[in-house]
Amino acid sequence: MSVTVEKKEHNMAVLTVTVEAEELTKALNDAWKKERNRINVPGFRKGKAPRKMIEKLYGKGVFFEDAANLVLQRTYDKAVEESGEVVVSRPTIDITQIEEGKPFIYTAEVALKPEVVLGQYKGVEVSKTEVTVTEEEVSKELDQEREQNSRMIDVDDRPVQKDDHIKLDFDGSIDGVEFEGGKAENYELTVGSGSFIPGFEDQIIGHKIDEEFEVNVTFPEDYQAENLRGKAAVFKCKVNAIQVKELPELNDDFAQDVSEFDTLDEYKKSVEQKIRERKENEAKNKKKNEALAEAVKNSQMDIPEAMIEEQARRMLDEFAQRISQQGLSMQQYMQFTGMDQQKMLDQMKPEATRRIQNSLVLEAVVKAENIQCTDERFDEEIEKLAKAYNMEKSKLTELMGEESVKAMKEEITTEMAAEFIADNAVEVEKPAEEEKNDDAPEEQPADL
Repeated sequence: MSVTVEKKEHNMAVLTVTVEAEELTKALNDAWKKERNRINVPGFRKGKAPRKMIEKLYGKGVFFEDAANLVLQRTYDKAVEESGEVVVSRPTIDITQIEEGKPFIYTAEVALKPEVVLGQYKGVEVSKTEVTVTEEEVSKELDQEREQNSRMIDVDDRPVQKDDHIKLDFDGSIDGVEFEGGKAENYELTVGSGSFIPGFEDQIIGHKIDEEFEVNVTFPEDYQAENLRGKAAVFKCKVNAIQVKELPELNDDFAQDVSEFDTLDEYKKSVEQKIRERKENEAKNKKKNEALAEAVKNSQMDIPEAMIEEQARRMLDEFAQRISQQGLSMQQYMQFTGMDQQKMLDQMKPEATRRIQNSLVLEAVVKAENIQCTDERFDEEIEKLAKAYNMEKSKLTELMGEESVKAMKEEITTEMAAEFIADNAVEVEKPAEEEKNDDAPEEQPADL
């Protein structure tokens, strides 16, 4: 096999691959063996007809497509390796010669990894961030903890009020005819949450347990079910239970119940420290992202469109996996949103470009500064990972193969490069309108 490389503009290239004639003959035989049981030839039992007889009956090229695919599968990766180029996209294949007894020749148009010309990445300016914790933030955190430790109390001596948690029977109809989805028993509802169409929940207020009553509403013109849009409906309702949320008092007993501290003051101080640490980490990440964005802005690189498309496809695959974990398929998501695959890919391209730029610049900084993953740093990351998976560090290291260790060390050096840029950045006061998160992703399909 021989490979020639013709480089094009914008880091595109065409690889011309010439494969020995014997490889094509082998692939043709393999294709025949795979397909012969499906082909009927008069005078022969199925699967017993010679290849030449099938080709004579169905045409000389009957096995060319399958054979070509086999040759491509067997030679493409080797051809890329032999070319010495770093290919960063799927190939566009064009077969230029396929004839038994002659070399098999094809071309592969691919995107090549672009070179990066680093600009200023040390001493870039980033906005200064002051970390403060307010009493209001501490109170909000305490209220959330109280919510998590609240309990539901049954109420039977008064009618429904706003914010009550109720169990409700309802049976809806339009012009006396029930409709799909309009009936339920013991439906759990927080009154005033806006879960139902406008006006429904307001009409529940004031009714007592076991009281039967009617709710009259009109479905909005933009309601999701077309057959109900703008229709007036009557719901026969009955409240089966009323509960209210009881929050624990904010005192020393509460502190002892939810923490290792004996007093509320001690617990408050720990909450304040936790908030401060969180905001310090957020500020650190903001500085890192902003510094990297400046370094990217100062660098030069010519990213081929095919590389961006490949990154966008990977992002779309990741998105599909995330929503599948929520029980939703891509087909369903596209039906709900009116999107199609190409629209989603186009929507992801700005973020795909940003990720590629960041990756290329960080890789260039790793080389420029000779950044290496130390044993100490690797052990730190392994320890974090082992803790996350609740495993012994030695056991995790044992399970990781050589390739996984190599990949992890590359990730660590990339992170160290980002830290290097941030550590060498200069914090300055910037006008409010200039302060923005340059690392914020472009709009992407939202998880449901």
